[in-house]
Amino acid sequence: MRNRRRTFALAGVALLISAAAPPDTPAGARHHPSAGGLSAVIRYTEYGIPHIVAKDYPNLGFGEGWAQAADQVCTLADGFVTLRGERSRYFGADAAPDQSLSSAATNLSSDLYFAGVRRAGTVEKLLRQPAPAGPSRTVKDLMRGWAAGYNAWLSRHRTEDPACAGKPWVRPVSSLDVARRAFALAVLGGQGRVVDGITAAAPPGTRPVSGDRSVRGGDGGKDAVDAVRRLFSQDGSDMGSNAVAFKGSTTANGRGLLLGNPHYPWSGGRRFWQSQVTIPGELNASGGSLLGSVTVSIGHNAEVAWSHTVATGVTLNLHQLTLDPSDPTSYLVDGVPHKMTRRLVTVPVKDGPDVSRVQWWTRYGPVVSSLGQLQLPWTGGTAFAVNDPNAVNLRAADTALRFSKATGVDGIARSLRDTQGLPWTNTIAADAAGHSYYSQSQVLPRITDDLDRRCSTALGRTTYPSTGLAVLDGSRSECALGRDPDALQPGVFGPSAMPTLKDVPYVENSNDSAWLTNADRPLTGYPRVFGTTATPRSQRTRGALQDVSAMAARGGLTLDDLQRQQFANRAPAGDLAAADTARACRDLPEGTATSSEGRAVDVSAACRVIGSWDRTMRTGSKGALLFDRFWRGLTAKVPAAELWRAPFDPSDPVGTPHTLDTAAPEFATALADAVSELRAARIPLDAPLGAHQFVVRGGKRIPIAGGTEGLGIWNKTEGRWDAAAGGYHEVTTGSSYLQAVGFNGGRCPDARVLLTYSQSSDPGSPHYRDQTELYSAGRMVRARFCERDILASPELRVVRAHQ
Repeated sequence: MRNRRRTFALAGVALLISAAAPPDTPAGARHHPSAGGLSAVIRYTEYGIPHIVAKDYPNLGFGEGWAQAADQVCTLADGFVTLRGERSRYFGADAAPDQSLSSAATNLSSDLYFAGVRRAGTVEKLLRQPAPAGPSRTVKDLMRGWAAGYNAWLSRHRTEDPACAGKPWVRPVSSLDVARRAFALAVLGGQGRVVDGITAAAPPGTRPVSGDRSVRGGDGGKDAVDAVRRLFSQDGSDMGSNAVAFKGSTTANGRGLLLGNPHYPWSGGRRFWQSQVTIPGELNASGGSLLGSVTVSIGHNAEVAWSHTVATGVTLNLHQLTLDPSDPTSYLVDGVPHKMTRRLVTVPVKDGPDVSRVQWWTRYGPVVSSLGQLQLPWTGGTAFAVNDPNAVNLRAADTALRFSKATGVDGIARSLRDTQGLPWTNTIAADAAGHSYYSQSQVLPRITDDLDRRCSTALGRTTYPSTGLAVLDGSRSECALGRDPDALQPGVFGPSAMPTLKDVPYVENSNDSAWLTNADRPLTGYPRVFGTTATPRSQRTRGALQDVSAMAARGGLTLDDLQRQQFANRAPAGDLAAADTARACRDLPEGTATSSEGRAVDVSAACRVIGSWDRTMRTGSKGALLFDRFWRGLTAKVPAAELWRAPFDPSDPVGTPHTLDTAAPEFATALADAVSELRAARIPLDAPLGAHQFVVRGGKRIPIAGGTEGLGIWNKTEGRWDAAAGGYHEVTTGSSYLQAVGFNGGRCPDARVLLTYSQSSDPGSPHYRDQTELYSAGRMVRARFCERDILASPELRVVRAHQ
């Protein structure tokens, strides 16, 4: 009976599409698929948002691959070059990749890693694992269809984007390539974070230790902790997010509300892409997908909306190896030697001979020579191996697909429990029944605090309490990670261990730990590897909790309230410190301060500008740029714990610390430097932010609001500073796919969405800057979800994609 309903529904959609097809439908869109070939119907509405309809999952994947290629072929093709280990072949060994798919500093390092993944058949092995430990048949069908759709678009279109037009590296792909992209995203927080350390590791005497690593491991110490902390710091991360879900008791209509605000790179392979995906009678979801993904990453259906934030769980750990005295490529476990696996990898290099390197693997994972700036020397007696449980996890697409089909937050929770696929994110959700939900359900190494106490090495005893990075004694089998009974794979925590909160007035996360998901209901009792409790929160978390708790207390919330929150651009650091800064500035003798270069600088005008600043980072805000440059300089010189007079108080974690210590000598120096910098660039101290924080699209300057992590702005914007170019002349990372979703009791949810950098990176596309201009104006797109709304679009364009 269900199949009959699906057939009738699909026929109805086809009739609607046929009737709605405009007379100027592009050539090829009217063609019918050949017998047995894959096909999909793609309806484009305003801002180039595709609504993809197909009869089953292979055909849906086909439509997604086709449509993603149409918008982002160059970005996708560049990523597939990375996954094939061919960046050095086409772009040179020493050039730097964009780090979308790993942290590799050079193309050669990237190629050695990804060619190693291919040589080992890593992804093929994961695909062969039966579900639920491995990906489902449905996800494999989506991958197969996606590759076919991408290839079909390539075969029928000439690429016009100058980034890759006519390039030999724009080639067809296989479903295995699509799966390899999913693998790369899964290990971003683990192996992908230490690619340089994996590819540079070599037994003693076979290769010089790299000279650009300043901190050595060994027994640890403050320098080691600082190096690890920098590696995991949100301040320097190109990924973050905010998300909040409100329970029905706080909303105007008693139904849930969700605001999602992921912070991701504005260019490269981790861009989001918008779509709606529909299999009549089976699936109907809308949202943003990471490029190359076959499922909606963040989105909603008719009954539930969800978003993700990057979690604080440390997704890797180290094992310190005791080596066989007679062989540095053998390690001891309970006194028994085990030979490392030698993996020879060869990559082609442009204008030069092929490069071959050996990688070394153990039962724990690959041997590494460094972790960020922390050196981990491979000596005659010791080496270090990195364990990344997500290197055997290819389940994220199944988790996301189950989200898209969920009928409420309980369905979201079941998906997390049954698939256990999310590698490095929290989940926040709200549904039409009025429920709110949060869970830090991610694949984490099973580092219990007890295991750490029993098995930490000297380095681990330093790094684990302060950073969550465990370093375990690899010479003892009793230090193995073990297995939770409800975990789908060994060595990870099961669902019952995950910090979770449901049906409180709000749940919110801004990349701090689960502790203050709701400030009135702190979550505690989880191991340190998940994150901290009773420790200072970031400025962004503090500001977000102030805002959303006040919203929940006020009640009667609507989508308008969510949109106002997204674009309020309040600077929590400004609220805390601007008045103190202006006051201390006015008290400086003769209105002068000494710069870092030792020059006396008249800062008296800055006192007035900061004093009258509205404490926001809106495009028209005067004084925002001056405070931003001052604050960056000050916080770079003064440790967070020494910045404030009133220290952090765990009984008041949102309100403390506070009261800026303006007596610190660095205060006046930072002020003088900021004033000098702006004057040298001929930027008025009271210049509106948007005149000097902008992007250029098609030769047009588009002012951009928002601010940096340290200011605590919800609407995070990290710009590329160049005083000679006029300020922050490009956004590197920040607010990306925005969605504010509510429910009205019907099958057509209320949603406002926005892709801040627009749908296409091709300068010739009409959708290269259109949503960016909306973003600049603080506006969002009213989503079209139901058929009547899609077909009513004044810009409806129908494409029938087929093989």
